[in-house]
Amino acid sequence: METPITLADWLAHCERLHPTAIDMGLERVRTVAQRMAIRFDCPVITVAGTNGKGSTCAMLESILGQAGYRTGLFTSPHLVHFEERLRLLGQSVDAANLVAGFAAVERARTQNGEVVSLSYFEFSMLAIFDVMMRSGLDVVILEVGLGGRLDSTNIIDTDCAIITSIDLDHMELLGSDRESIGREKAGIMRTGRPAIVSDPMPPQSVLDYALEVGADLWKVGRDFNVAGDPQQWGWAGRGRRYSGLAYPALRGANQLVNAGGVLAALTALRDRLPITAQAVRNGFAFVELPGRFQIIPGQPTLVLDVAHNPHSVAALAANLDAMGFFPTTHAVFGAMADKDLAPMLAKVSPMLDRWYFTDLPTPRAARGVDLLEQWQAQNTRKDTSGAAFADPMQALQAAIDAADPTDRIVVFGSFYTVGGVLAQGVPRLFAKHLNS
Repeated sequence: METPITLADWLAHCERLHPTAIDMGLERVRTVAQRMAIRFDCPVITVAGTNGKGSTCAMLESILGQAGYRTGLFTSPHLVHFEERLRLLGQSVDAANLVAGFAAVERARTQNGEVVSLSYFEFSMLAIFDVMMRSGLDVVILEVGLGGRLDSTNIIDTDCAIITSIDLDHMELLGSDRESIGREKAGIMRTGRPAIVSDPMPPQSVLDYALEVGADLWKVGRDFNVAGDPQQWGWAGRGRRYSGLAYPALRGANQLVNAGGVLAALTALRDRLPITAQAVRNGFAFVELPGRFQIIPGQPTLVLDVAHNPHSVAALAANLDAMGFFPTTHAVFGAMADKDLAPMLAKVSPMLDRWYFTDLPTPRAARGVDLLEQWQAQNTRKDTSGAAFADPMQALQAAIDAADPTDRIVVFGSFYTVGGVLAQGVPRLFAKHLNS
């Protein structure tokens, strides 16, 4: 076989190698990692949870960067470009660096003719780890892809685990209730090392596992607290206090929960990663994360959010309500076929007037016409409408054509939905009759 030479070639190669039956254990990926001598000589922070992982990672990266540390952040999935999955010093990695990492994985995977089968996620994660290992980093931040205990990122022993909010998602793999899912997420905890639980109402299984493995549990409400008024907020926990903080630049009421967990993690690691109060303030002020209740000014206003399960959609609905009055709210929506659609629609439908359901470019996605049919089956409003489209940009254009300048367009659901409208850059909307 000809050796792939571009990043696109390597990604296609990974897709072809995808095992027909995924072994949910870690032995295969651990074997290849050992052949590659994957290890990090700096603190590692691993973040698991159902919602809030991306925001938590972004805030960690921003504060640590403001403190002068060389940061490496691994996240998934990406919105538009694969290179988004690795950020070095706050910037997406160069594709050429990734090509070298993929080649290193392939050499190790096929070493001495003893071929190890890897999934797309495992292969690409190891390539990214190889790049991170060679980048002279001061701190590594890892976002768990799925679950925790059996996620590929868990081959690395974390120095600090963060468990964000737990909700029902990926139930076919992680379990049918919060207790089962929580136990899987808690699998990233390590004996004697900080385990930050930022979920205000965590499953008991998370707390039990921390006790079982002897992790240093930091529980919100006991080991740290967050409080605020409309102008500012503060944090207090084991021997440290921050007061008069401006709210994080990431929008949404749920971001204060994530920010509290971030400060707990940084306090737990202060002996190894000391930071100043000014780095904290600047980090929260300048943090950015596309697609998380991202409001783009225009006429109409555009809101982008990768909310794709009942908990995150409920948060989106609350955040939309807090934005104030808009005459009409248009919704572009696409989702995977395995999502629990009924409660998602029930939570957000009162806020949305016109729906534009879309196909997505992956076999796992529900078709727009099927989403439309499910919505029609439970819709009880007489003053709303829905239609289906072939891709997110077509759906967005239809919404723009129907919208008045004072309306609002919300694009939400899968990463593919939001990524689809960002493919050509951030759109700036101007209702058509404004230019006439």
